[in-house]
Amino acid sequence: MSAVPVPIVGRTASSVAEVVESGLCVGCGLCEAIAPGTVRMQMSEVGAWRPMPVDAFTPEQEAEILRSCPGVVAPGGGAGDRIWGSSTTMAMAWSAEPGVRFRSATGGVLTGLGRHLLASGRAEAILHVGPDPEAPMRNRWVISRTPDEVLANAGSRYGPTAPLAGLNEAIALGVPFAVIAKPCDVGAVRRRALDDPRLAELLVATAAMVCGGQSRITKSVAVLDDLAVDEDDVSLFRYRGYGNPGPTRIETRSGDAHEIGYLEMWEDESGWDLDARCTICPDALGEVADIAAADAWPGGAPTGEDEGFNAIVVHTEVGEELVRSAVDAGMLVLGDDVTPAEFDHLQPHQVRKKRALVARFEGRAAAGLPTIATPGLRLEACAAELPADDVEREIAGTKRRAEAGRYTETAVRLTD
Repeated sequence: MSAVPVPIVGRTASSVAEVVESGLCVGCGLCEAIAPGTVRMQMSEVGAWRPMPVDAFTPEQEAEILRSCPGVVAPGGGAGDRIWGSSTTMAMAWSAEPGVRFRSATGGVLTGLGRHLLASGRAEAILHVGPDPEAPMRNRWVISRTPDEVLANAGSRYGPTAPLAGLNEAIALGVPFAVIAKPCDVGAVRRRALDDPRLAELLVATAAMVCGGQSRITKSVAVLDDLAVDEDDVSLFRYRGYGNPGPTRIETRSGDAHEIGYLEMWEDESGWDLDARCTICPDALGEVADIAAADAWPGGAPTGEDEGFNAIVVHTEVGEELVRSAVDAGMLVLGDDVTPAEFDHLQPHQVRKKRALVARFEGRAAAGLPTIATPGLRLEACAAELPADDVEREIAGTKRRAEAGRYTETAVRLTD
């Protein structure tokens, strides 16, 4: 495989340690998959999954990791709409199964597709994430082998997730499998498949949720603190679903239950405590996934509960066949087409961020921090739409935050 592409601004990180220390690690789990037994994903002091230790790799392992690491490279789909990339279908969609639609985070598209992949035999396993039964506030990677197992892990999982830590286990099954994950995870899988022929052979489909950023565990801890609930007493922590968007619901082993409305839970963006990389994510839209599914609220936020609707972007022939077969099987409903301009209105925060990325990269580079290579993501065209005053503001603000240490972390090394 060729080397990491050259970024449009600055340079990329030269080591896994620099990825972590410069705030570009998203805790996807790829390090653990490439170097099993050498490192393991553990919860760090900042409340996120990080590979530990970061300096135990052989040179060959580290080179492999950096070629696919989301903190180094984020591939895109190439030509197409300046924000959304290339597509074969953009439309409203939802699960045709009322129970799935109700329980899922939005319209149940990703859950429905996972169930359809297994029920139809297109895949025999789905690598995704779900709640840890021993610690329901926290997430773990899971491999579902039946449609019911997919449903059992349905719903948004705010907080750290490391689905690619399960990549070797999925490959070891020796059966066709699919990945449902964040866009950064899917980008890493696509890049990794160029290095790993076994992965390329067995991976039959990828699906991603359009992502607003990954919260650190500190957000959920703060919720429990406000409720005066001990995490050890938590038996259920559901962030959305059972309606659209549905409330955050916490149940305890001692029999108490608490619910927090969506807008109350998420209206203060400063409290999300996102991973630093998420603030400069080049592809939160899932361009290299076969299909991406988004929330579909005009203006970007719900005004109340509804039946559950996703807006989907189908990027590939594999995704197109998957959607059409799910519709034919009675697992998915396709609604009206959605234009790119209408998508902009449904996800305005994604449009604003994508236009600002080049300026944010320039701010990081000016502070001496690495950026990310973004082949095929058209960021220069997006940057051209940002007013000059906003460009200077983004550069200066990012540089100021970088110099104040807002993006830096301490990586755990063998010498510690």
